[in-house]
Amino acid sequence: MADSDGEYHTDDMSDDDIRDHRVTDGTANADTKEAGKAKPSSRKNKDRNAARSWEVSKRTWETNLPEEEDGLLNLSSLEAEKRKRLLRDTTPLQRGIIRHMVLALDMSFAMAEKDLLPTRYRLTLSYAAAFVREFFEQNPISQLGIIGMRDGVAVRISDVGGNPSEHLERLKGLENQDPQGNPSLQNALEMCRGALFHAPSHGTREVLIIYGALLSSDPGDIHETIGNLITDRIRVSIVGLSAHLAICAELCSRTNAGDESQYNIAMDEAHYRELFLAATTPPITRTQEQSTASLLMMGFPSRTLAPDGTTSLCACHNKPCREGYLCTRCGARVCRLPAECPACSLTLILSTHLARSYHHLFPLRNWVEVPWADARKSVACFSCLAPFPEPPAKSKSRDGHNKDDKEAGEDASTRPAAAKGVSESGRYACEVCKQHFCIDCDVFAHEVIHNCPGCQSRAQAAPPPLPTEVNGHGQTNGDVEMS
Repeated sequence: MADSDGEYHTDDMSDDDIRDHRVTDGTANADTKEAGKAKPSSRKNKDRNAARSWEVSKRTWETNLPEEEDGLLNLSSLEAEKRKRLLRDTTPLQRGIIRHMVLALDMSFAMAEKDLLPTRYRLTLSYAAAFVREFFEQNPISQLGIIGMRDGVAVRISDVGGNPSEHLERLKGLENQDPQGNPSLQNALEMCRGALFHAPSHGTREVLIIYGALLSSDPGDIHETIGNLITDRIRVSIVGLSAHLAICAELCSRTNAGDESQYNIAMDEAHYRELFLAATTPPITRTQEQSTASLLMMGFPSRTLAPDGTTSLCACHNKPCREGYLCTRCGARVCRLPAECPACSLTLILSTHLARSYHHLFPLRNWVEVPWADARKSVACFSCLAPFPEPPAKSKSRDGHNKDDKEAGEDASTRPAAAKGVSESGRYACEVCKQHFCIDCDVFAHEVIHNCPGCQSRAQAAPPPLPTEVNGHGQTNGDVEMS
């Protein structure tokens, strides 16, 4: 406090606060007070256009983090969430690995709502980009197209093709646009029919619709369009962002042979992403016509360089390039794979693309939980060598029995119930190679590499024995010991 009553300074105040803070005595006139009130501070002017706290809130009360009675986070429940994504049916089923899909995005006024942060439109564009990457990662020999619904019409965003960079570039260009107008479900379905009309019969025809509105501005009878979709064998799946609509449920049910699970409503951002990316899994083949085996001709070209450092134009984009892939049938040059030869329409892929599509047909089996009784066989994860928790020590009582076994029944009622799918020892075992893995390697093996590290290492360590069967000419196929 200064000596004068009209002055007051503090070390915690900034220069702007000191400049705006004016202390006057009681003899000051009213004009001076009104002038002081009318002059806003520089800090208020600076923050006037800033985002409010409720606009940037992440709604922490809806995160549903698992907690124990003492308020600490329950890590076993977090581990159960990871296992929940993995515990799916691994029965080998016939699926269409060559897919032709059209993604229809709602770009109407309903996508401007902020119930999904930051807005439905911004979040949908972000998830659509992630969907494109994941779709071609899981289905490298498939094709995808994107359309939009706005102003009562359907807008073509990108053509059906197998190049993910083109789709991502077109989606990035939509960030500068704002959603407007009414959606038209019928116009979007008719455009999807036209885009999938020339799709070959050996592939699937699918439509994934992201629908946020509660209405549809259609020019005609949408039930006729649904009948045409059934005739063309086009499956429709819808992810809704609003209430449940009867026409959407009927559309998905009739085009999927009565399967009502293809129409879902997103509850929050995490559920929305889960429903969106679930469409990357190929659908199950249901009809007998699609189950008929057929041969498909494909080319497996190798990468070549232009001779003497020259450049040549690619047949797919007419752009100069130094390297590319020559069609095995006509010799046309394409810049990237997978692709369809522009000259002879031959499907050009790599062997790795075909191998990556097989994990849908033969999925990796679910690993089982390892109890404490079998946990002593391993001290670290077989894959990442992360140490496992040590098993509880066994001590014998006077009567010769183990205390752990004796006290197991007494403590069973007091122990918290273990979450479904969570191993009490933190170990998960492959039923084929019997190796133990941690939860992170379990998720990585089932969602990324789709192979068991233990089974792969055992297959490489043991080379196959030489065949010794006798062939038709009375000679052996393996090494023969000469006498």
